[in-house]
Amino acid sequence: MSGEGLEVIGALALERLAVRGWEPQLVGGLTLGADPVAYAITAAARGRGRSVDAFTVRKQPKAHGTAKRVEGCFVSGAGVVVVEDVITTGQSALEAIRAVESEGARVLGVLAVVDREEGGRVALEQAGYQVEALITATELGLV
Repeated sequence: MSGEGLEVIGALALERLAVRGWEPQLVGGLTLGADPVAYAITAAARGRGRSVDAFTVRKQPKAHGTAKRVEGCFVSGAGVVVVEDVITTGQSALEAIRAVESEGARVLGVLAVVDREEGGRVALEQAGYQVEALITATELGLV
């Protein structure tokens, strides 16, 4: 959540989105891990004259207020990229995907900062979603 980290992640993520040909209107995922990643991407996009907004998927809808599970700049029918700080099993991304698809989003893919290479990418791809990671555990020398 450092300013430097957000700047680096936002710029790298925008590059990867372009390489994949993903042009999302929105980015976001399951709170809390996805939130700074989504905000970094939206800020980087704005700095380059592009419009990409963010949303957050709550773990549970609140019993008061809007009582929504998906909050933020979410619009039904939008093309979205679900983001993650780390992919381990893929379950957080799948939970976020189910939530936004139930609200009418079109999921273009999943982008993570780190793929821990513990089966999450495979689970997401088997579910029919493309996955992009900025770096893997192997590339970090952790495996």
